[in-house]
Amino acid sequence: MESIRYSPRRFAEVLGLSQQELAEAESRGALARSRSEAPAQKTLYTVVDLASARAALDRHPPRRPLRKQLFLNFKGGTGKTSISTSYAFRLAEMGHRVLVIDLDSQGHASKCLGVAGEDAEKTLFDAIIKKTPLEQVIIRTGMPNLDLVPSNLTMSTIDLSLMPLAAREFRLRNCMKDIESSYDYAILDAPPSFGLLNLNALMAAHDLFVPVLADFLSFHGLKLLFETVQSLEEDLEHVLDHIFIVINAYNATFKIAKEAREALQKHYPEFLLKQVIRQCTKFAQASSEGIPIFAYDAESKGAQDIQSVLDEVRARIGDPVKLKLAAGAVEATR
Repeated sequence: MESIRYSPRRFAEVLGLSQQELAEAESRGALARSRSEAPAQKTLYTVVDLASARAALDRHPPRRPLRKQLFLNFKGGTGKTSISTSYAFRLAEMGHRVLVIDLDSQGHASKCLGVAGEDAEKTLFDAIIKKTPLEQVIIRTGMPNLDLVPSNLTMSTIDLSLMPLAAREFRLRNCMKDIESSYDYAILDAPPSFGLLNLNALMAAHDLFVPVLADFLSFHGLKLLFETVQSLEEDLEHVLDHIFIVINAYNATFKIAKEAREALQKHYPEFLLKQVIRQCTKFAQASSEGIPIFAYDAESKGAQDIQSVLDEVRARIGDPVKLKLAAGAVEATR
């Protein structure tokens, strides 16, 4: 993250300023001059400069009670981690205090944020099973306002370790209580499987994001996921505030993609986001660099679409949607 650089135009844009307003702030000494200089003497700004500028100009978004947002699909290969980490990075870039919780033993969310999870001394396993305070597990990513609970292979046995424990479905929710005042958003990136850890994540979450591909195989994963969440309503009395289905890697030139999108609109109209994330090779390139897409190419289709998803979600939060509205959709996909 420390290697991320902003051009003056992008730096001003992220701060919500014009380039002239940025120049005026610098000329009157309102901003600390900790900028880096490129070899060609072109002025560039770092993520530290961004945090300093927000503090100096008091351009922070309003603080909010912790909102826990889970990215989950029982079907793999939907691009869930690329979306969740880019979404989290963008929230932090906008000035929100964000914690990413990597629930997958493969540690892909950690890698996408430039952290080698295999080197982490502690993971969520320590917090949930050993009752280590979560603040002792959290590490810094190098991006101000963006922290991480890393993951590695020690997480692979967590479901077995949870089985004999009392209140096993609530361990994650309970261990997050001590950090609630420290963050505005917690972004949980879950593995594509059903087990006690993902059940914990569902019980902790306010909002559920379900990335899907525009193909008919996605319907099977959605059916199983909705049935699972409905059972939480009935058995554990936990109702998610919102469920957002987001179509990823969408290519409008494919007939099958358009047909699948129409089917999703028919069966899940209350949950399907209008904004899709178009097919974009920059996601894979950004992940290989260990940085989110906004840091790799903020002008790419992928970055633009993540921003549009974020805007649509923020507009919709506040009007809870009960999952029982989807009961008919579940039946329709049997």
